[in-house]
Amino acid sequence: MAQTPAIDILTIGETLIDFISTEMTDGLRHADTFRRHLGGSPANIAVNVARLGLRSAVISKIGAGAFGGFLADSLRANGVVTDFLARDAAVRTSVIFVSRTTGTPEFEAFRDADYRLTPGEISDVAIAAAKIVHASTFALSKEPCRAAIESTFERAHRQGKIISLDPNYSPLIWDNRAEALAILQTLFRRVSITKASLDDVRRLFGADISPRAAVDCLHDWGAETVVFTLGGAGSLVSKQGRLMGYLPARPIAIADATGAGDAFWAGYLTAQLDGRAPAMCLLFAREVVELKLQTVGTLPATLNRATLFARAETAARDLRLRWADVPE
Repeated sequence: MAQTPAIDILTIGETLIDFISTEMTDGLRHADTFRRHLGGSPANIAVNVARLGLRSAVISKIGAGAFGGFLADSLRANGVVTDFLARDAAVRTSVIFVSRTTGTPEFEAFRDADYRLTPGEISDVAIAAAKIVHASTFALSKEPCRAAIESTFERAHRQGKIISLDPNYSPLIWDNRAEALAILQTLFRRVSITKASLDDVRRLFGADISPRAAVDCLHDWGAETVVFTLGGAGSLVSKQGRLMGYLPARPIAIADATGAGDAFWAGYLTAQLDGRAPAMCLLFAREVVELKLQTVGTLPATLNRATLFARAETAARDLRLRWADVPE
C-alpha cells in the first residue's frame, strides 16, 4: 500500500458557504446583496496554507448537493487535499451570511452538515500523516462534531503531533458559555499552540480582561505558545509565559476584514513549520494578514513565501520585547 504523503497542516471542523455582502456595511440589517465564498475558519486556514506553498488537508462534513460540490471544487482548486471530506446526501451544507466591514464582521449562521461530523469519520491515516492538527471552537459547539475533535486531539496527542486550537468562541454559535469554558479547558491540556483575538477572550473571560491576563489564562489551561491579536493595536506571542515579541499594527487601507484572523493564523503556522522562531513567525504572520486585509475574499492566489520572509526580516525593527509596550 502506498504511504500517504506528509500533510503539513490538517484542519478539522467547519467547511461551509460564506455569503459575504458585496457592499461595505455596519451590519447585516443593511446588507442587500451577497456573494458566495468558500468559508469556515479551518477551511480558510487550509486554503491560505496551500497558497503559501505547504500541503494542507481538511476533514469536515458537507452536503452532497450543489453547495457541497462548490466547496469540494473550491478546496481542490486551491490545492487543498480533499481525500478526507465526508459528503452526506442526508444533510445540507451549512451556510453563513457575513457583513463586509473594516471591523469585526457580523454574521448569522444556518448550520446542518458541519456539526454532524462523527468520530468514525476522522481518518487515522490523515492524523498519522499530519505535522499540525488544527481545529476551531466553532466546530466544538455541537455534538457529534465535538466528540470527533476530542477523539482527534487524543489520537494526535498520543502520536506527538503539534495540536492547534482557535478559541474563537461566540455566544451566537454556543450560547452555553459555562459549557464552552469547561470543554475548552479540558481540551487545552492537549493544545501546543493557540491564537486568540481580543474579541475572543473578552467573550470567553469577560469584557474587562487585559491582554496579559488573557494570555496567562490560556497558558494556565495548558497551551505552551499563545499568539494574540489585538485588532488595530497589533499582535504578540508568548511562550510558557514569556513575551517573545509584540508587534504594533501598521496603517493600511482595509478592503475587507473577513477572514483576517485565518490569514494571520495560516501565516504564523507556516512560518513555524519552516522552523522560524516565534518572533519571526509573528512578523511573517503580519505580512500575510496585511495582504488579506487589502483583498476582498481570500488571499491572492500567488504568494511568494521567500519574499514575505524578506519583508518580515526587514520589519524586525518593529518588534518590542516588554509587556509594558503592549496596550491594555
